[in-house]
Amino acid sequence: MSSDGFVPQLFTSLPALNEAASYLVQTTSFITGCFSDYSVEPTPRDSRDSVVHAQELVTFPSRQNGNPVLHDHSSSSGSVSTFSECSTSVTAAPPIHDGLTRASTEDLSENTSALVQSNHAPQNGITLFQGLIERARRTVRGSADDIGWLQRDPEMPPVEDGTERFVEILNNVRHGLHKLPNSMVYLLVPGLFSNHGPLYFVSTKTSFSKMGLTCHIAKIHSEASVEKNAKEIKEYIEEIYWGSKKRVLLLGHSKGGVDSAAALSIYWSELKDKVAGLALAQSPYGGSPIASDILREGQLGDYLNVRKLMEILICKVIKGDLQALEDLTYERRKEFLKKYHLPKELPVVSFHTEAGISPTVLATLSHVAHAELPLMAPISSGQPTRLPVVMPLGAVMAACAQLLQIRYGEKSDGLVTCRDAEVPGSVVVKPERKLDHAWMVYSSLNDDPSQADAAQVCEALLTLLVEVGQKKRHELAMKDE
Repeated sequence: MSSDGFVPQLFTSLPALNEAASYLVQTTSFITGCFSDYSVEPTPRDSRDSVVHAQELVTFPSRQNGNPVLHDHSSSSGSVSTFSECSTSVTAAPPIHDGLTRASTEDLSENTSALVQSNHAPQNGITLFQGLIERARRTVRGSADDIGWLQRDPEMPPVEDGTERFVEILNNVRHGLHKLPNSMVYLLVPGLFSNHGPLYFVSTKTSFSKMGLTCHIAKIHSEASVEKNAKEIKEYIEEIYWGSKKRVLLLGHSKGGVDSAAALSIYWSELKDKVAGLALAQSPYGGSPIASDILREGQLGDYLNVRKLMEILICKVIKGDLQALEDLTYERRKEFLKKYHLPKELPVVSFHTEAGISPTVLATLSHVAHAELPLMAPISSGQPTRLPVVMPLGAVMAACAQLLQIRYGEKSDGLVTCRDAEVPGSVVVKPERKLDHAWMVYSSLNDDPSQADAAQVCEALLTLLVEVGQKKRHELAMKDE
């Protein structure tokens, strides 16, 4: 096998692994069929015949007279006929003990009990083998069947491509043409672990403030569940609206987009007059393969105890809730979206990118994240309780994007696949520029002045969202007329 290169191909190709797992499942089903006659407990009516078969099954291996039932076949091509002969011979063989028909009632009961015990042993073994094969198949498949499920759902509305218009707006922004109205308040909703990133969205908020725009960063507990954050965002929106009498335009990044969408889906009847639109940037609206592969039973994270490590990190170190990550799995997202949908009249823009996976990106500190982690035990009362950390997230995102590309053949920003970030019914922006998941909210050590920065991209997204809202209101007015 190794000389033909089959083993290397098997362990580097998902289709080959899936085909091998399917073959084992079929083989297991065939073996189960061979023993199907001995897998059910006998009824009182045919218990006598069952005892005969039980004695035949037990005594055949030690039989001295006649031809043996099981034959040794050296040819692999004859394996199928071997199983067939085995099943047929055992079923059709005549009883060899004359005294069996004159057995007493006690002997009959004992033999029947022995049959039940002998039947359970092979059945449990076959069931166990089938379970192992199915578990291996689930491990191999991972999230392959879940990625892009929103696009395959016929009940979901189609998306509209707004990339070309976004590029035009972004060029205008870079040349000093700003069109964001001052008649709205802009709320930036951060994603997972943002409580420990002091620079999260700071550059964007600063840029908006310099233009005279009212901009806030939602101070939510980012490591909380989606529904808990949805209620906090709803309260944020109401507080801003009643304080300024201006409608709110939301921009959520990563899990922040999911939290924001949940707030508008659950509490739309109370927020419809207070919200002008929603932009989701690199948000796992359909779910994340990273979260699913870490938390799902039978996946790589399960075998390597990554789930336990994440539980310690989120629950013990940063005092969060593991459900924050669980809510981003495909199972939880499907369950949530069956209950709640974004309102059709809400203007929505979704933005997704593809991370670069070149060796240069993997080997350099292209983007860094400045985080502050709580100390488990401060040295003294005068020492700070938080530890500053600098992480090369650019290289990490590139490595994750390469993993998703190799395993699933999917383009991603390192954490969220492009297909899962497209919100049904939204205007989708998908730039050609290679941008990872952390670029939107964290600074870069080597910013290219010839390219737009994160604050300009956020401004262009919200400007596009304003245009989408104007167009949608015009269409609704035409329908009313």
